[in-house]
Order: sequence, then C-alpha cells, then structure tokens
Amino acid sequence: MDKHGVYDFLSRLGVWFEVTEHTAVYNMAELANVPIPYPEADAKNLFIRDDKKQNYYLLTVRGDKHVDLKAFRRAHGLRPISFASAEELAAVLGLYPGAVTPLGVLNDAQARVKVFLDSDFFTAPGLVGAHPNDNTATVWLRTEDLAAIIREHGNELEIEKF
Repeated sequence: MDKHGVYDFLSRLGVWFEVTEHTAVYNMAELANVPIPYPEADAKNLFIRDDKKQNYYLLTVRGDKHVDLKAFRRAHGLRPISFASAEELAAVLGLYPGAVTPLGVLNDAQARVKVFLDSDFFTAPGLVGAHPNDNTATVWLRTEDLAAIIREHGNELEIEKF
C-alpha cells in the first residue's frame, strides 16, 4: 500500500488524520529540519528481528527517545535481536529504509510483526506522527486509532513504556 492507499484506507475508516508533506527524510536528524505541526508526537521506528529471522518486531517510540535494545530483549525474554535488513524490511512490510512506520503493518499480510507502541503517545495530545509507507510525508492520527488499526489488522500490539 503506497501513501495514497494509506490516505484512502484512513478515509474509508472515517478516522481523523492530518498530512504534512515534506522532502524525503531518512532519519530523525533529517526530520529535525522539517517544520512539523506536532513535534511532540513524531515517531521513531525500529524494525528488528531475532537471530533466527523468524520473529519480527516494530518498536515505535517518541522521536526524542533512545531505545536500549539489550534491555528491551531482556525485558521480553527474546532471543538475540538485531536490526532487520533492507531486504527483510521489503519482504515483510513492503517498505524501504527511512520509511519504516507502524502503518507498514497494512502490508504485513501474515501479521507476522509484533508492534510495541510507546505509551507516551497516549498522553496529551494523544497523537502519533507516522510515515504513510513513504518518507515524503507524515500522517498525524490519534494514537488510539493507530492502535485499533494495528489490532484489527491482526498484528499483536503491546503498549510499552520506553
């Protein structure tokens, strides 16, 4: 699903969303140069996998946070983890580096990816900014709507304090 497909999908669901079009950004440092309406709601996304390449995880956290992957692994009793490759990202979520987003689960036909969503997104203003499967825009939507979309798609979702 490309970004226009994401917009159509969200419109069909009847959820509120707002779009900020911008130049392509590949990391949080580049996003810092883009004027965005809700900087407290921007998201950083980490797509990781276990050492057997059998389990995939998407960690979506507020953009200003650091994620300790070793602590995350220990807290969840996971096998050794590392970042998934660009090839795995394309195969599992249909995305490319720089466009990782929780909306990528819409391309996860087998609902293989377990999503961990930062609980801080549920505090005021209750919004999250995510790429619409393309890094030339950010879609702002209510965090509760995003959580519902992920669950309804069939992906496991865990709300996590990072």
